[in-house]
Amino acid sequence: MTDWKKSACILCENNCGIEVQLDDAQKHIVRTRGDEAHPASQGYLCQKASRLDYYQNGKDRILSPLKKRADGSFEEISWEQAIAEVAERFTRLKDDFGGKSIFYYGGGGQGNHLPGAYSSATRKALGSSYRSNALAQEKTGEFWVNGQMLGTMVRGDFEHCEVAVFIGKNPWQSHGIPRSRITLKDIQKDPSRKMVVIDPVRTETADMADYHLQLKPGTDAWLLNAMIAIMFEESLIDTAFVVRHCDEFDAVKAMVEHVNIAEHCLIAGLDEALVRATTRCIANAGSAAFFEDLGVQMNRHSTVVSYLEKLVWILSGNFGKEGAQYIPAYLQNIAGSGKSNRQSPVVCANIISGLVPCNVIADEILTDHPNRYRGMLVESANPAHSLAESGRFKAALQSLDTLVVIDIAMSETAVLADYILPAKTQYEKYEATFFNFEFPKNYFHLRHPLFEAPNGPLSEAEIHARLVEALNVLPENLIPDLREAKAKGAAELKIAFMTSMQSNPKLAALAPVVLYRVLANGGGATDNNAGEGSVLWPLAQMFAMRDAESLAGAGFEGKNAGDELYAAMLSEKSGFVFAIDDYAKSWKRLQSNNGRIQLATPQLLALWQNMLNSSVKENSEFPLVLCAGERRAYTANTINRDPAWRRKDVEGALRVSTHDAERLGLKTNDKARLTTAGGSVETTIEVSERMQTGHLSLPNGAGLDNNLREGKVERVGIAANQLTLASNRDDFAGTPLHKFVEARLEAI
Repeated sequence: MTDWKKSACILCENNCGIEVQLDDAQKHIVRTRGDEAHPASQGYLCQKASRLDYYQNGKDRILSPLKKRADGSFEEISWEQAIAEVAERFTRLKDDFGGKSIFYYGGGGQGNHLPGAYSSATRKALGSSYRSNALAQEKTGEFWVNGQMLGTMVRGDFEHCEVAVFIGKNPWQSHGIPRSRITLKDIQKDPSRKMVVIDPVRTETADMADYHLQLKPGTDAWLLNAMIAIMFEESLIDTAFVVRHCDEFDAVKAMVEHVNIAEHCLIAGLDEALVRATTRCIANAGSAAFFEDLGVQMNRHSTVVSYLEKLVWILSGNFGKEGAQYIPAYLQNIAGSGKSNRQSPVVCANIISGLVPCNVIADEILTDHPNRYRGMLVESANPAHSLAESGRFKAALQSLDTLVVIDIAMSETAVLADYILPAKTQYEKYEATFFNFEFPKNYFHLRHPLFEAPNGPLSEAEIHARLVEALNVLPENLIPDLREAKAKGAAELKIAFMTSMQSNPKLAALAPVVLYRVLANGGGATDNNAGEGSVLWPLAQMFAMRDAESLAGAGFEGKNAGDELYAAMLSEKSGFVFAIDDYAKSWKRLQSNNGRIQLATPQLLALWQNMLNSSVKENSEFPLVLCAGERRAYTANTINRDPAWRRKDVEGALRVSTHDAERLGLKTNDKARLTTAGGSVETTIEVSERMQTGHLSLPNGAGLDNNLREGKVERVGIAANQLTLASNRDDFAGTPLHKFVEARLEAI
């Protein structure tokens, strides 16, 4: 085996630092351990990281560009032909229907954010302005609420909080906070600290909680209304904080004056005394940190729930102090502004932080509207499997004039493509993520290649560079001139680069590709060892100008701070701390118009009122509620396509409550038929005491089709989006309600 090599896990947003050993042939990961030098994870690792070789050596790896034949099969073609034909077909669409007809999906995932930067150059060259990714499946409602109230994103300080509050979140399995299981245990064993879990499932995190509000599925808005009303009724508001920092308090007070607390607790299926005790625990604490996640963000009234959750921690004064909510330093704000100032061209759906709601994409394609999407570039994503109502979404993809997929493997989306451009894996190139949310110390980690890539695949940076060059949008002498400046030194390069960008504003969006060609000399490791990390150079320079104080706290200061930051990015193989703040810094990062927290806006109040006017109705045809996508011990994103990576529950059984199982005469390992308005499947049953009566759950990440490269389909488990409907979405943000799918279950 080789010496230990440093990298990071790519199965969730935490991206814990790892050290791996390779086999003698340097083709496989054979041992994995936590990297103790990693500034965030500090040697922590969950069980999933040991299975990463299933990603690196997946069965359906693509090693050559592929073009679809008329009969639906694929032929291998050269990179020269692939780039030329893709550029020609997208150019034709641009010329005939405008660049807005070309839609972009992806460019991210849990571990590979750098391609998103390089793809922006291709999109600019094509005039493509509509895009989406997995964040629009989950987070855009919260992004918008944050934008309305604070003007930017926030996170919770769980390391130091007195009370930890998890809403629709099970960090024991889904993580989301560094060293999550250690942090949870630290809170649990400290008598001065408390944990609150709001979840219809008795999760592993709920087992550790002091207060578990096991509400009925989809009733989170009623519960949070009751909690806010209790805060007013019992004088639990931090009045001094509100007066000093907040606007529109009276508008919020007026909204809850007529809330019937007992009735709302009854709707949520909770004892009022428990709700009151929980609310007092939060409001009376010295500090409380909150984390809302997919359990509510993909559920009924999700945008309103995001709003009400924030009212609870703001009204109790939990912002801008140790153990509360904070605004981190960021290199790249992946949440965007949270603004919604335009709509999609056909459905007129709200576009939040630049992202089209995933659940309307098929509607935007399957129409004769003149402004419909006609071409699509999908990168590092698999929407044919991950988006709602997959059958209809696949039909939409098949109806496009041109579908191009950039990926490492033959996925459910790739098999529908006109062209497949094979990419290097995340462990065959320089890669990073911008899930850098820690506070008061924030860190960054550029991962270095672990493997030599096989012949054929290229990094996404190289693919986009070739596409941009084929589209003939770069000035002829730009790259040679900048390379000449680089040879003279960093200062000369900076001047030459800024001068070229300022003299031609259209070049700014092409900067990632320009810098890649200049700093990486075509994509390989060079004297500065940049590779695909070239795109980090402008981010380092901009951060040094934007947040010099935080950067100086981490030891980077002076006129060359940006260059020193970039050098550290390239050299620190375990990652490093790039920003150190004090807690007051969060107040300086507020981006509301007047520097105060906005407790209400007309749009927020209107959505809240609509929710209060709604009712909970039972569906006699579909009396149960399915959670389509529960995180379990061996589920994550779908880059591990081989189901053998899961050591437990390989099929992904449907979890059913003891009461419902007895009523239907079912026991563990029995077969049953699960039916929704979207479809019907046969599934294996797991009887679970963690589920409450009337609630079912399927895991995320199951039901992938293996051996597609050979034209076979071998599926293990249920692809949940066989059962979902695109129309089942949040009224404002358009996020899918995958955690509230009405269903029925029948024994076979």
